[in-house]
Amino acid sequence: MIQTRGERIFWLFSIVVMGLWAILAFLPFILIVVASFTDESALIRNGYSYFPEKLSLDAYLYMVSSASTFARAYGVSFLVTILGTSIGLLISSMLAYPMSRKDFKYHNVLAFIIFFTMLFSGGIVPSYIMWTKYFHIKDSLAALIVPNLLTNGFYVLLIRNYYKNNVPSELIEAAQIDGASELRTFFRIMLPLSVPVMATVGLFMGLAYWNDWINALYYITSPKYYGIQNMLINLMNNIQFLKSGQAGNVIGAGAVELPSTGIRMSMAVIGILPIVLVLPFLQKYLTKGVVIGAIKG
Repeated sequence: MIQTRGERIFWLFSIVVMGLWAILAFLPFILIVVASFTDESALIRNGYSYFPEKLSLDAYLYMVSSASTFARAYGVSFLVTILGTSIGLLISSMLAYPMSRKDFKYHNVLAFIIFFTMLFSGGIVPSYIMWTKYFHIKDSLAALIVPNLLTNGFYVLLIRNYYKNNVPSELIEAAQIDGASELRTFFRIMLPLSVPVMATVGLFMGLAYWNDWINALYYITSPKYYGIQNMLINLMNNIQFLKSGQAGNVIGAGAVELPSTGIRMSMAVIGILPIVLVLPFLQKYLTKGVVIGAIKG
C-alpha cells in the first residue's frame, strides 16, 4: 500500500509516542522487581530506586521458608481461576447465544434482565445470606468460584454483540437445514468462530478470579482454602504483628529485622507473575475481541 509523506510521518509519530507510553507503563513493574531484591535497610534508608545500594534475597528466602504454604495457595488460586473462568465462559456464551438470535422471541427481555444486573445489586448482606444459608457453600472451593459467576453482565453483552456482528445468520440457517440441534450449532459453529471474544472475556474473568480475595474474606474461615492473594495478606499481617511493639515484648527485638518492605514487593511480583506470563499469548485476541464485541448491535 502506497503511503503519502504525511501518513508516514503520522505513523512514525504514533509509534514513538505509543512506545514511550509503553515504557512508562512498564517502569513501575521494573521498580517493584528491583525493590524486591533490595536490602531492607537500604530500602528504608534510600527509598525505592532502580539502582539499589545493596541487593538482598532476604525477602524471597523468608517466603521460601513457607514454601509448602505458598504451593498450596498457588494450587488453590490456579484451580479456582481455571474452573471459574471455564465455567464462567461456558455460562456467559450459552446465555449470549439465544440473545443474539433474532428468531428467539424473548431475546430483548433477556438482554434487559442482564443489563439490569449491571445497574443494581442486591448488596453484600443479602448475597452472604443467600450463599451461606441456601446454597451452603461456606468453607469450600465453591465459595471461591460460584459467587463470581455471571457477576458482570458486560461480558454477556460483549459476547452477544460478537455473535450478532461476526457470525453470519446463513451459517445457522444452513445448520438447521442439515438437521443440527441448537446445542450442536452452538458448540460446532458459534464457539469455534468466537475465539477472539472468548479469549478476551476469558482474560478478564481470569484476572478477576486470580486477584479476588473478597470471597475468601466473606465465606472462608479455614486457611487451607486460601488462595495466593489471601495468603499474602495474612503473611503481611503476621509480619506487621511481629514488627509491632507487642510482638517485640514477647519474642524479642529480632522480629524488627524482618524484611517487611521487601516482602511487600516480592509478594507483588509473585502475585502478578502468572498473569504476565499468560498475557502475551492472549494479546493478539484482546483488541480484536473488545473492539468487535463492543459494536452496538
